[in-house]
Order: sequence, then C-alpha cells, then structure tokens
Amino acid sequence: MASSDTWIKEYNEAARIADDINGMISERISLPASGPETQRHASAIRRKITILGTRLDGLQSLLSRPTGKPLTDKEMNRRKDMVANLRSKANQMASAFNMSNFANRESLLGPETKQDAMSRTVEQDEGLEKLEETVMSTKHIALAVNEELDLHTRLIDDLDEHVDVTDSRLRVNTCY
Repeated sequence: MASSDTWIKEYNEAARIADDINGMISERISLPASGPETQRHASAIRRKITILGTRLDGLQSLLSRPTGKPLTDKEMNRRKDMVANLRSKANQMASAFNMSNFANRESLLGPETKQDAMSRTVEQDEGLEKLEETVMSTKHIALAVNEELDLHTRLIDDLDEHVDVTDSRLRVNTCY
C-alpha cells in the first residue's frame, strides 16, 4: 500500500508541475516580446519541463519494478495511460519551446531495455562501493587529523601557561 501511495503522490506532484507549466505559459502572453524578464520566464518554463520529464521517467520506472502489494492489470494499465497522457502533454509543451531533445529522447536513444537498466545498476553499485571506500578512507584521515589537532591544542595551551608563568616572574623581578 505504501508504494502505491508513493506512486500516486509522485504522479500528483508531476501533474501539479504540468499545471504550473501551463500557468506559466499563459502568463507569458502578458510579458514583453523580448527582454531579460521574458528570457528568465522562458528559462524557468524549460527548467520545469525538464523536471517534469525526470518525474515522468521516475514514475515509469516505479511502474516497471513494482514493490509492495501487486497491482491489478487494470490498475497497471490505468497508471501507464496516466503517465503516457502526462508525457504527451509534456512533449507538446517541450516542442512549443523547441526543446527537441526532450521530445525526441526515445527516438535518439531508443527505448531503454532491461539489460541497459541492469548494466547501469551494476555500474552504479560499483561506483557506490568505490565512493564508500573513499569516504571511509577520508573519515580515517579526518580522525587522525583531529587527534593531531587535539595534541597540538594541548601543547599550545601548555606553552601558553608556561609563557604566563614566565611573564609573571619577569614582572616580579623587574619591579624590584
């Protein structure tokens, strides 16, 4: 049930982003034909479209590897249709902004196969293992540096105390 709720929340968030994009496109009419404000607005729309594409990829991925309670075929098809409709809207919005790389991603790269996803997963796992080794090594170095700093701090405090004692003795001896 929790994974189903996650998918629904993700879908609702993607739909909200699509609505935001439509609103931003409508607002564009009130802006000047060109200028920095218009450019910023168009850039924000493109950014949101890209975010929407990423969200849709995530939704598609969640559908291809369901976790938790299995979905009925009817529910799976309904969700696939929901994603396809939202992706179609996103492609239309992207083509309106000449974001051809977004709209033609599959035609350029081809559909992702399970083998591609598996090899990417294996590569990511290997990369994460190397990252873990690096982080652990960095942690040990940081702990050693911390111990060294503690030692130096104690030495400096001790030296400071000796300097204060010596200074006091000098003052006493110079006064007499």
